[in-house]
Amino acid sequence: MSLKTVLILLGLALATIFALVCVLLTRERSPRRCQHLPPEQEDVEDSQSLVFADLTPEEMSQVVRYLQGHLGVPLVDASRAKPSDNCIASVDLQVPAKAEVLRFLDGGGARPHREALAVLYFGRQPEPNITEYVVGPLPAPAYHRDVTVHKYGGKVPYHRRPVTGKEYVDIAALVQRELKKAPRFLAACCESDGTNLVILTTAPRGFKSGDRVTWFVLFHNVPGTGYYLSPVGLEVLVDHGDLHVSRWQLRQVFYNGRYFSSTGDLEQEFVAGALEVVRLKQPQAEAVLGSMKPRRPPGSPGPLQFEPQGPRYSVRNNRVTFQGWSIAFGMNPNTGPRLFDIRYRGERIVYELSLQEALALYGSNCPGGMSTRYLDGSFGIGRFAYELSLYYGGLRKNTLVIRTISTLINYDYIWDFMFHGSGAVEVRVHATGYISSSFLHGRGTDYGNRVGPHTLGTMHLHHIHYKVDLDVDGQLNSLESQDMEYEFVKDPWSAQSTIERPYLRRERLEKEDQAAFPLNAPMPRYLSFVSPNPNKWEHPRSYRIQVISFAGKHLPTSSSMERSISWGRKEEEPTSTSIYNQNDPWTPTVTFADFINNETITNEDLVAWITVGFLHVPHAEDIPNTVTVGNGVGFFLRPYNYFNEDPSVDSSDSVYFSSEEDVGACGANPLACLSSATTCAPRLPPFHFGGFLNLSLAPPLGGL
Repeated sequence: MSLKTVLILLGLALATIFALVCVLLTRERSPRRCQHLPPEQEDVEDSQSLVFADLTPEEMSQVVRYLQGHLGVPLVDASRAKPSDNCIASVDLQVPAKAEVLRFLDGGGARPHREALAVLYFGRQPEPNITEYVVGPLPAPAYHRDVTVHKYGGKVPYHRRPVTGKEYVDIAALVQRELKKAPRFLAACCESDGTNLVILTTAPRGFKSGDRVTWFVLFHNVPGTGYYLSPVGLEVLVDHGDLHVSRWQLRQVFYNGRYFSSTGDLEQEFVAGALEVVRLKQPQAEAVLGSMKPRRPPGSPGPLQFEPQGPRYSVRNNRVTFQGWSIAFGMNPNTGPRLFDIRYRGERIVYELSLQEALALYGSNCPGGMSTRYLDGSFGIGRFAYELSLYYGGLRKNTLVIRTISTLINYDYIWDFMFHGSGAVEVRVHATGYISSSFLHGRGTDYGNRVGPHTLGTMHLHHIHYKVDLDVDGQLNSLESQDMEYEFVKDPWSAQSTIERPYLRRERLEKEDQAAFPLNAPMPRYLSFVSPNPNKWEHPRSYRIQVISFAGKHLPTSSSMERSISWGRKEEEPTSTSIYNQNDPWTPTVTFADFINNETITNEDLVAWITVGFLHVPHAEDIPNTVTVGNGVGFFLRPYNYFNEDPSVDSSDSVYFSSEEDVGACGANPLACLSSATTCAPRLPPFHFGGFLNLSLAPPLGGL
């Protein structure tokens, strides 16, 4: 593989992608059966959804041909265009204005003209710029209008344009030429002559408006796996702002904590023996860090989902339907997936639901890492949406779930304990069943919502308390918090600008008071039970506690009942409460708050007491029963440096194949064998139901 390039694509065939997505639908309870539309109405709605459909390849070709013949300037294909050329960077659907679409969908108005939005880079002009044109009507364009100033309030400067694939290729060639000036250094540091190294871009490109200066990080290229985990310690700063590629320059070189003005200077320092070099072996594909190739042969197939009467969803053109849902889908090359006209049982719930941007902000003591703030829309979230790329590595997800359901008066609690192949434990509770209600009178809606003729659904809190006695690599553990802070530093390579660099703040919590976090109070983003023993990379073996909770406010501490549920503020103590607290909460038998007496918690047998919960304001959709969707809270116990890598790579459920292999062959892809492995109807176990008796033989709650 050559140095990595980023390709500008004009369009993607997306129907297959979304067809795959649509299969991954979760099941939820519905009080009524879905009502299917008559075929003629289905056809009308399919036709209406096309107002949101992505451009077809033929429509994009028509737009390109129109622009080539009507702009009066030469246009170079984007794959070959230099910065000093004019080119069409992208062509996408120009989504009609909402008011115009609604007149068509709901008011019987005319179908809006189908138009395209074309983005052009004009480098071959006295004042290079970026211009956006609306072109239409499709499929036979007859007009174009410049919408740049209307959209952005002025012209868009040329230096703001995203980097094209050709620009990355030219940068890679420049870096290759510069690397040839340091042959002995490269041989010593990386067992390389430079041709088997790849570069990764950073962004933004400089420190002020007008800059186009980018740090590129070099990695060993390992075929068949991601190179992102194999940095060689070498980074280069490239100035590629000039319209003429021949004037681009390599401004700075970074290696192992030091900065150099050129690769030649780097070579001189190495030859003189004045440079400390970390000698890296060329990684081997079968043993490279981060390889997703299975460590074990495939095991027996796991559980399968089966559609005995075929799929219950449909995908027609750009419209998906499923049990009362109707969605029009598309893909913006920059911002990614977009959904329109989302309806449930014929009524529009959402007009547009679309991804807009994805930010990734990094911190490091290397220049590339410390200066990186990726805005992924600039690279193209939709442009890089693939079913598969060069290879695929993953795991068929199978999770063991231990579940029990408790019916406590009106409520049904679903208690789940889930065990994942990564070594993580997930604990979750869903609340369902009947709401508790009051007779509606006076200002009753100050305390909930009316859900029936005389019925008030009364607001309430659910707080759930767990005991977690973790023994992480032994009984003696400590508690460590980790969170991020920002530090303001001068950029080390020029000291002319300031970088807001995130760094990791680690803290050992020595006393119980430090580890007692009141309900809803800010908590460290990472909170872990740590062992005194390290893993292979010299980090303490740990398990992280990650809480997912939306708890309401705790009962005020001034309340006479608060001490009976003081675990909501938050060992030898076996439990945090007592069954005797219910009928005498004013003088509780067990008071959890008394457990916290500021004892030392370093290298001790520690217990975590975790509270999760949510505020529930009953509403009409809680009738007849509260649905589980959105009413689940819990926590994860996740390995954090406990292992040396993700332990699921050792699973027999691992899947890996590359573009060079036959993905239909069982040896390369065990999933390809499923059709032959399941040709016979599976033997289904007989249905068994234990009845309505509870094995504890307790009397029914509230029984008369």
